[in-house]
Amino acid sequence: MSRTPILFISHGAPTFALDPGKLGARLTALGKDLSGVKAILVVSPHWQTVGVRVMASKAPTTLHDFGGFPQPLYELQYPARGHLQFAIEASRLLADAGFEVSLDDERGLDHGAWVPLMHLRPAADIPVFQVSMPHTLDAAGALQLGRALAPLRQRGVLIVGSGSMTHNLYEIRPSASGEAAYAREFAAWVRQAVLADATDTLADYRRLAPHAQRAHPTEEHFLPLLVAIGANGGNGNNGSSGAARVIADEITYGVLSMESYAWD
Repeated sequence: MSRTPILFISHGAPTFALDPGKLGARLTALGKDLSGVKAILVVSPHWQTVGVRVMASKAPTTLHDFGGFPQPLYELQYPARGHLQFAIEASRLLADAGFEVSLDDERGLDHGAWVPLMHLRPAADIPVFQVSMPHTLDAAGALQLGRALAPLRQRGVLIVGSGSMTHNLYEIRPSASGEAAYAREFAAWVRQAVLADATDTLADYRRLAPHAQRAHPTEEHFLPLLVAIGANGGNGNNGSSGAARVIADEITYGVLSMESYAWD
């Protein structure tokens, strides 16, 4: 295998772990064909730090970093091993790219990582480690972060940007009340740009996309998409190294688009 695929996964609400829907089933199908993948690297908005931290835990715990959900959710575990060697390699690549970086041997897997991985690789048989998002990360920085990590693909590391295509928690509604049109319109705009490999356009989504401020009152759940695009080589000039395809496009809770992509 010359290089691993890249995924952007909308991880939705923590209940995605118990209610897989269309996306969960498609992730499971994808996960059955990960031969040659030696480790999974996840960038999630649920780990934000000063500078960049890289998970170096040998056996990361499963963090239930949420509240007010059904008890069965808190009983779930994702007992994947960590991967110290790749964590060290990732930290070196990030440092070479100009990031302030350190290793963290105590951090566990947040729900932005383990919830989608429960569907992608339910046996937890591939080592997993995370790279944090700096508090100061913006669109340009997210692309740079992804580009810095890209060489790991040739070493057998699957890079996953785990975020959310839309993330306005103030407007969550029961599914029976229907979908918010703005969520579907924003996701459709992003899809067109992703499939066209329009990296510069996506980096300027805050100004160009319809309903951008409403779909993302804050940016942290959109930025993992740009990390994934950066890791795929997209730079707005030379294009990316692989075409994107849509994994799923359902909307949950009326406003949370689960639109997700795979490259290669």
